[in-house]
Amino acid sequence: MALDQLNDKTEMGFLDHLEELRWHLVRSVIAIFVFALLAYLSTDFVWGTVILGPTQPDFWTYRKLCELAEVIGSPQLCIDTIPISFQNREMAGQFMMDIMSSAVIGLILGFPYVFWELWRFIKPGLKGSEKSASRGAVLVVSFLFILGVSFGYFIITPLSINFLANYSLSDLIKNDIDIKSIVGMLTMLTLACGFMFQLPVVSYFLSKAGLVTPALMKRYRKHALVVILILSAILTPPDVMSQVLISLPIIVLYEVSIIVSRRVEKKSQKNQ
Repeated sequence: MALDQLNDKTEMGFLDHLEELRWHLVRSVIAIFVFALLAYLSTDFVWGTVILGPTQPDFWTYRKLCELAEVIGSPQLCIDTIPISFQNREMAGQFMMDIMSSAVIGLILGFPYVFWELWRFIKPGLKGSEKSASRGAVLVVSFLFILGVSFGYFIITPLSINFLANYSLSDLIKNDIDIKSIVGMLTMLTLACGFMFQLPVVSYFLSKAGLVTPALMKRYRKHALVVILILSAILTPPDVMSQVLISLPIIVLYEVSIIVSRRVEKKSQKNQ
């Protein structure tokens, strides 16, 4: 009888946790939906400025490159034409791309809130020392995500578009690109950079769990470099410049992760 009551309490506790997680997820989905709806209602701005912006010569990145070209006296750096146009091949194509782009923007804008909701669910299960050690986690994760998304959007995407738009096999072939292609490219590059910039955070928690040490990360630094280059080649268009540009910050973040792991190890040894 007593054992049955104990099992009932354990089961109720588990169900209570599931119910709590469900509401955190529901609120997260609502936040993403609200941002996605705002993006959908701002179609002219989203498509005219955000999505198609990197395909226009007056985009911020191209203007800064032209300013740099003027300062250093290297006119070839200035990008003033991008030979590309877009088309829709499906009856519902533009509508579906509007929905998809709104959903992606909703996910990006809602990410800090979504992580905050998940962190609220995880935090009560942490010990006192773990709570204090992970203070500011939401701020750090959100900052790195926004930094990664910005890097992907303002650096990787425009340079990739410029390279691919000017790559020509023959003057008879025109770059009439399906809108699915530009949306897919923007989504892949921005989200990939956003999540890859979380490397120091991943290193911190793996180090806290004892799964990663600074010595281990140093020993496999060359292997990590190869993996980063392979991932860069997969995630970026097939041009060397884009691959190098996305690889460099990840390599820097890997070195930062070693420093983070070292600090975690020193703190653990001090507390023992």
